[in-house]
Amino acid sequence: MEEEGHVLLERTKEMTEEEKEEEEKEEEEEEEEEEEEEEEEEEEEEEEEEEKEKEKEKEKEEEKEKEKEKEKEKEKEKEKEKEKEKEEEEEDEERVQCRSGGK
Repeated sequence: MEEEGHVLLERTKEMTEEEKEEEEKEEEEEEEEEEEEEEEEEEEEEEEEEEKEKEKEKEKEEEKEKEKEKEKEKEKEKEKEKEKEKEEEEEDEERVQCRSGGK
């Protein structure tokens, strides 16, 4: 009888050891899963940051392009003004010549 009790006690100890090992294993797996999830979240955040940076760069480029377009428009306006002035000068000269020639 004593022997049966001893064997039972041994089995209980073995079960307890197995349960402990199983529990530890589960805890480790849970920790690993949590770490993986955290890493994934960090990666996602980094990707989002990169996307934001790319978007900012794109916006800056678009702004630069708009500025270039504005400059081109200003240059065109200046050219038009010069052309207009030139035409007016030529017309003035023609008038002067007509007056002088007519006298």
